[in-house]
Amino acid sequence: MGSFNYFNYFTEIEEYFWKKRGAHLLVSPLDWAIVETWQKSGIPLPAVLKGIDRAFESWARSKRAIGGRQLKSLAYCVDSVLDAAEEAREASAGEGPETGRAATKETFSREELRRYFTRNAERLEASAQKRRSQKPALAARLHEMASRLEEIAVLLDSPGPLDLEDVERKLTVLEDKLSAAVAADADDEAMVAIRREMDRSLAPYRRKMSAAQLAQLERQYMQKRLFELLEVPRLSLFYLT
Repeated sequence: MGSFNYFNYFTEIEEYFWKKRGAHLLVSPLDWAIVETWQKSGIPLPAVLKGIDRAFESWARSKRAIGGRQLKSLAYCVDSVLDAAEEAREASAGEGPETGRAATKETFSREELRRYFTRNAERLEASAQKRRSQKPALAARLHEMASRLEEIAVLLDSPGPLDLEDVERKLTVLEDKLSAAVAADADDEAMVAIRREMDRSLAPYRRKMSAAQLAQLERQYMQKRLFELLEVPRLSLFYLT
């Protein structure tokens, strides 16, 4: 499906969805989880936007639209986005891999990246401090993650071009470890509450999604809400914007 040549994936999709709806509304946790599944699946931004267009066209022909209802969630766009992604994959077959590096090289200044890393390290340390007495093991892991992030930030002082794709890989590995630590130490009651919330949000769309789609979406939803609950940041450069 090609590599990403930009790190404003979430912002572009969010703003495009707002434009199609004609209203600037808060994007729900479910919608953010859906965008994350597209991002992690490597679906190119143009395919997502094309899929959103098609979903709105389909909605406009539906009885719900005729009755005055609006398309409120990106969940309605899942099938059309996947179809557009498959078309993009077939169209690019045989063209060879995209390098993407030249396009991403100057996406952010080193000062922007340094502020981003510093802010996230400070948030990890703040969360660790809050949990030092009641959850010392988790606090230690959060402190360790903050230290690792500071080590990655040292790359910003290296001479020569900065390989943002490699930086993103390191951040992805660190975020995966952070996610595992947060999930392992989460209270059962908190997990159950998040799952209830997730089930309510997904209920209207479950029959329209495959088991694999639902499983991935549920993982992303749980991760997002647990990070919010513990006040820890997302580390990927996709969240810098």
